[in-house]
Amino acid sequence: MRKITVAKGDGIGPEIMDATLDIILAAGAQLEIEEIEVGEKVYLSGHSTGISKEAWDVIRRNKIFLKGPITTPQGGGYKSLNVTMRKFLGLYANIRPCVSLYPFIKTKHPEMDTVIVRENEEDLYAGIEHQQTDEIVQCLKLISRPGCEKIVRYAFEYAKQYGRKKVTCFTKDNIMKQTDGLFHKVFDEIALEYPEIENEHWIIDIGAAKMADTPEAFDVIVTPNLYGDVLSDIAAQITGSVGLAGSSNIGEGCAMFEAIHGSAPTIAGQNIANPSGLLQGALMMLNHIGQTEVAERVQNAWLKTIEDGIHTFDIYKEGTSKQKVGTREFAQAVIANLGQSPAQLKAVSYPKSNGFTLPKYQRKPAAKKELVGVDLFVHWNDRDPNELARVLQQIEDETLKLTMITNRGIKVWPEGFEETFCTDHWRCRFEPSNSNGVDKQHIVQLLSQAIGKNIDTIKTENLYVFDGKPAFSLGQGQ
Repeated sequence: MRKITVAKGDGIGPEIMDATLDIILAAGAQLEIEEIEVGEKVYLSGHSTGISKEAWDVIRRNKIFLKGPITTPQGGGYKSLNVTMRKFLGLYANIRPCVSLYPFIKTKHPEMDTVIVRENEEDLYAGIEHQQTDEIVQCLKLISRPGCEKIVRYAFEYAKQYGRKKVTCFTKDNIMKQTDGLFHKVFDEIALEYPEIENEHWIIDIGAAKMADTPEAFDVIVTPNLYGDVLSDIAAQITGSVGLAGSSNIGEGCAMFEAIHGSAPTIAGQNIANPSGLLQGALMMLNHIGQTEVAERVQNAWLKTIEDGIHTFDIYKEGTSKQKVGTREFAQAVIANLGQSPAQLKAVSYPKSNGFTLPKYQRKPAAKKELVGVDLFVHWNDRDPNELARVLQQIEDETLKLTMITNRGIKVWPEGFEETFCTDHWRCRFEPSNSNGVDKQHIVQLLSQAIGKNIDTIKTENLYVFDGKPAFSLGQGQ
């Protein structure tokens, strides 16, 4: 008997959670359920995070969390509880299998069987944003070596465990050479440890186009957070419906399981919601805790129900479906099919030893780090970069010299184009004017001189070389 935490959530959450629990318990799942409340009611009761301390304690104690979809109230600066949970609990891996159920669920891709493994904690989802000028806001994209190593290794271990043949990495490192470049580099390093599994890399834009057109070309896809979020919804939809897909969120100590769809408040309480997405998440949970025989029994009964044409309204199609049913009735049909297998769809057989232990991240030896300059980000309303350069050159000294100005990444000084549109946000690069180098005190002096000239410096970024390799981007056109 395994004790788990359950939150029914908002909107259709209570209906689909009840249906899901009815099915897996009828199939023999050995579970003790401890229920908590999270989501909209908790937000509106005064908990700005959507969850109470007591609920956190229950989740952390039980380690396994089955969660219904939740609603984040509009306005008021409320943060997504889903993102908060993933990060607080260290749930670094999000896994979303997307399998075609053709011909019983309409799709243009009858052979699709792809798993998206998405990094779950960092990237733009760090949620660090600032307005810096009247015209510019920024969002910081944070990619770490530990984050890359953990998610890439998880993808290869998943492929190994489930008999998958290939792992594909999606990034945009032709543009983001530092952040996405690190993800790609780590992928190449770790792929060498799995010579029996094919590996490849695609640039995200053409890779996404290929996946949408020929998804059967992919097996396991591993990618940073934002790309994985977008790709997994696309992948689920082109199999037939986002409403059929579940996901797991795996960490070193805790794990959370859910549907990938939202709370759908407009259809709540009408007994028409499809519980399949949450049920798929629950089956991933059963596999995770070692109750694989129960998971197999439920999945094969679910496939038989789909094959029988017993469908909820979201997937019901005249000529393909045979019976339109509600949430409760669909659950009852799955329960009636327990012990049976599909005749045409492929029956499942899960690995009996599902868990795999990943090594703890080992911090690499520190690189030799050398300060070689600074970028000053300046709020300047004059659209003429030459005038800004003239002012900035007045704060140069014998150590630091202005070498470049960019606007939204494109070099506008020296030798910019008059056709380039400029905002009021400028990156101004200062580099050593002699061979003596630069230290942080020089940067402080530069900032002090900028204040004296009424230059509105809104941010600085130190420029470093690590082990002799520049670790900062050039200006576009430089």
